[in-house]
Amino acid sequence: MQEGNQKPNFEFVALMAALMSIVALAIDALLPALSNIGIAINSFDSTDHQLLITMIFLGLGIGQLFFGPLSDTFGRKPMVYLGFSVFTVASILCLWAPSLEWMIVGRILQGIGLSAARTISISIIRDTYKGDYMAKVMSFVTAFFILVPVVAPAIGKGVMGVFGWQAIFYVQLIMALVVSVWFWKRQPETLHPEYKIPFSSHIFVDGVKELSKFKETIAFTMISGLITGSFLVYLSASQHIFEDIYGLKEAFPFIFAGLSVSIGLSTFLNGTLVLKFGMRKLSLTALSLFSTIALLYVVLFWNSANPDIIVLVVFLSLQFFCLGFMWGNFRSIAMEPIGHIAGIGAAITGFISTLLSIPIAAFVGSFINETVLPMFMGLAICGMLSLAIFLITQKRISKKAKLMA
Repeated sequence: MQEGNQKPNFEFVALMAALMSIVALAIDALLPALSNIGIAINSFDSTDHQLLITMIFLGLGIGQLFFGPLSDTFGRKPMVYLGFSVFTVASILCLWAPSLEWMIVGRILQGIGLSAARTISISIIRDTYKGDYMAKVMSFVTAFFILVPVVAPAIGKGVMGVFGWQAIFYVQLIMALVVSVWFWKRQPETLHPEYKIPFSSHIFVDGVKELSKFKETIAFTMISGLITGSFLVYLSASQHIFEDIYGLKEAFPFIFAGLSVSIGLSTFLNGTLVLKFGMRKLSLTALSLFSTIALLYVVLFWNSANPDIIVLVVFLSLQFFCLGFMWGNFRSIAMEPIGHIAGIGAAITGFISTLLSIPIAAFVGSFINETVLPMFMGLAICGMLSLAIFLITQKRISKKAKLMA
């Protein structure tokens, strides 16, 4: 493991970001095409179309349970190759899907395949860095990763306009091939032989038992699930909100890109500030502001019509700016104590946070028909619950530290 004061290699950061970015491309490039896909598979309910976004997250959660433990046994690199193979088969299924149900199956399988790249990239980062420096690397990786959602809807819309919605899946496959070859050529195996865990039927149970010893890991995994769930409400409903409720079909990719820039900017700033202020202080401040902004929207627009689009975008921009100081730091705080089981640890924490986030997104999203108020209610509730967990956990840790002193 590298020491925390060594600078990360630029290519390493870019490669880890590329592995994660295939996930973002598979999700966000499809957003402008949801209506067209619905017509092609005889599905005309925009609420049902949200499942094509949320269900890929279900696959991401499930897949981690397999690829995480297996990467602790067989190494990080073989699992990434296996994941891309599953993603290829799933993408072909999506292209030939005759109905919504089959398309959902294909999206779940896409998520399972991509979970290898996402989970194992986090394990590789944890293998290589630690502490606030790990948070710094994670922030820079996430900042690169955020660039994909900025352009993905515009890419999807452009590709669909020229070649049809099916071409979006072909673009995803090409990008996956490029990244997998780059990974194969340039990234060495980071799991040292002495850290390999022999595969057994009880490896997952043993991992859960070991994980349960670290209360801070469990707490911040729950927080990640709540915050991710509230964001998934926006992600899955954004096409419906901007195209249907606000009637901004042509402007949707540009609005989505602008909001993604807000997350990217704060994520980059987090990477430069985390060594100075620490990941806990930065994320606590951001979480407090995140909750306050959402609550302010609910108070201002309770029982009233949707605000002007500019007002909505300003509120969302402020919310998403906070996210950049939260996601990477929360994940780093959760992973810090469990470096000795980084693979299974990343898998279990990722699965738990996904298990929390999907029901939140599906439940809150079902209420977004004519007004966006339910989305901000979800953001406010998830934010305040997360803040309560954060403060209680830190208080217990401080009390324990004083007793030990």
